[in-house]
Amino acid sequence: MINLKNLTALLIFSAIAMLVFSCARPQPKIIPRKVLFGNPAKTNPHISPDGSQIAYLAPVKGALNIWVKTLLEDDDHAVTQDTLSGIHRYIWAQDSKHILFLRSGNGNEKRQLYGVNIESLEEREYTPFPNVQVRILATSKFFPDEILIEMNKENPGLHDVYMLNLTSGDYHMVARNPGNVISWLADADFKVRAAVASDPDGGTELLIRKDEQSTWKSILTWSPENSFISGPVSFSRGGDSLYMIDSRGYNTAGLVLMDVASRDTTVIFRNPDYDVGDVMINPDSYKAEAVSYISARRNWVPLDPKIATDFDIISHLDFGDYIIYDRDAEDDVWLIGFTKDIGPVSYYTINRERDEVEYLFDQQPNLKRHALARMDSITYTARDGLPIRGYITYPVWKKHKKLPLILDVHGGPWTRNTWGYDPDAQWMANRGYICLQVNYRGSTGYGKKFLNAGNKEWGGKMYTDLVDAVNWAVQQGYANPRRIAIYGESYGGYAALMGAAKNPALYRCAVDIMGPTNLVSLIRSIPPYWTPYLAALNERVGNPETEIEFLRSRSPIFNADSIRIPVLIAQGENDPHVHRTETEKMVEALKEKGVKVEYLLFPNEGHGLTRPENRLKFYSDAEKFLSRYLGGRYEE
Repeated sequence: MINLKNLTALLIFSAIAMLVFSCARPQPKIIPRKVLFGNPAKTNPHISPDGSQIAYLAPVKGALNIWVKTLLEDDDHAVTQDTLSGIHRYIWAQDSKHILFLRSGNGNEKRQLYGVNIESLEEREYTPFPNVQVRILATSKFFPDEILIEMNKENPGLHDVYMLNLTSGDYHMVARNPGNVISWLADADFKVRAAVASDPDGGTELLIRKDEQSTWKSILTWSPENSFISGPVSFSRGGDSLYMIDSRGYNTAGLVLMDVASRDTTVIFRNPDYDVGDVMINPDSYKAEAVSYISARRNWVPLDPKIATDFDIISHLDFGDYIIYDRDAEDDVWLIGFTKDIGPVSYYTINRERDEVEYLFDQQPNLKRHALARMDSITYTARDGLPIRGYITYPVWKKHKKLPLILDVHGGPWTRNTWGYDPDAQWMANRGYICLQVNYRGSTGYGKKFLNAGNKEWGGKMYTDLVDAVNWAVQQGYANPRRIAIYGESYGGYAALMGAAKNPALYRCAVDIMGPTNLVSLIRSIPPYWTPYLAALNERVGNPETEIEFLRSRSPIFNADSIRIPVLIAQGENDPHVHRTETEKMVEALKEKGVKVEYLLFPNEGHGLTRPENRLKFYSDAEKFLSRYLGGRYEE
């Protein structure tokens, strides 16, 4: 336990030490891959609703499992014993005696709901349906024995909502999907009363009903340009108003409060340049207390003067950017995590009633033994005049002049890079490369104009934004134009393959991790539960029924003849989004043309590498591949 008054001096000393360490000029030792990409020591903590215990994920025999400890005590112990891909998603039941978690052993996204009694350690499977995908929708402290879940049990393409009794295991449907609902929202009385449904044009509409026996009514529509960054957040306590993230009439998405009956809206907060991200809702009053938005760094804006002091205290707990991850049922104990660019994520609890802080743990404490590289924000102008933002991370022991560079393209593509600890960026910098990360057009957080500028620009302007970033780094003198690679996962892997085809003279090599190779088959073979999103995909990527030649022109498989540089490709055998057969067609096409291609198939993975042994295998091969063509270091 730490008294708040004695914390500041310690943190200042720690920050100075980290800064000096990160700026050291001698060549640092290689950071082991196991430190960067193995399982974290501890991660993803949550407070029990009664505020007495903390749960978190930590390894047991190499797989992530759920552990529990009493606050202010050292009685940590594992309560699950998963031996397959580990547990990655869990929540406390509101009785503070059970923990609920999702399990999927082979990456096919057919997750089932389980529960464990933290005292008896007895496990229970609540949804024994092997071909069904389960999602956790909500819990409520006023209904501690129940949970709302979504299942595509009746129709593989649609998720309905069920009320599950955790004691008996019985469940019943409380909201049937009419055919186009993509998300649901319950009110303070634990009744599903709002839904977002997709429209044929790629937009969405907000559906409301008075109670669970009433019919749904559409009360507003978000056009395709607004739909991706707009949606409901929470009902008011009485259920007559609705907090929403809304971009109608503005470029950025702000927080608004809408009267359900009159549909009148009041703007609570809006930033003119950045979309609202997190919204903190009080668990008792159901009023919005704070919002965040991300510019180069995360910014918090308290909306309720009563918690402004709490945010001031939190801002002095540690260095970096923070998130309030959890709060107990009485709202006395908050759990906060701090991310930094040159250190591991650190977690704390703060007891607001007693003014006490408990440092919980660092996610990867072994990182403190190594010299990490600072992440700097950048801005440059694309060839058509659009401002583009991103981040750059340099090797700590080299001058920023004519260094090998890896263009690390984020996935999604409708997401964004953020500031903080990034294992890929640290891995690249430690091996001697500049890591350049770009929030190209189509990335989120910068308003709808920037987001929608990426519509149907896969392989087009979204890609030329990346080329412009490389040219900027070369013009600044940072990058050696003869030693550049393009690298990415999912959409980033797609961009890597398209880069190898469109600009083979720009890159020495390319790394594709589970990237789509054929946009026509990607959209035509989406998982059934993506069906409600199909209109939006047609709007933002292209329609394979009416724009097949356009999509073929933007697909790596149909541009494989232009690829001449070495390529490393990684694929999960059970990937439901990027199918193995499509990836292997790409591999064979490259081999037939005499391209040097390395292919890694992971038989127990889906769309991402979740098992530590697979991550370590991939990064071992990838860093040797990059060293071969860019000349950086690698761990034997």
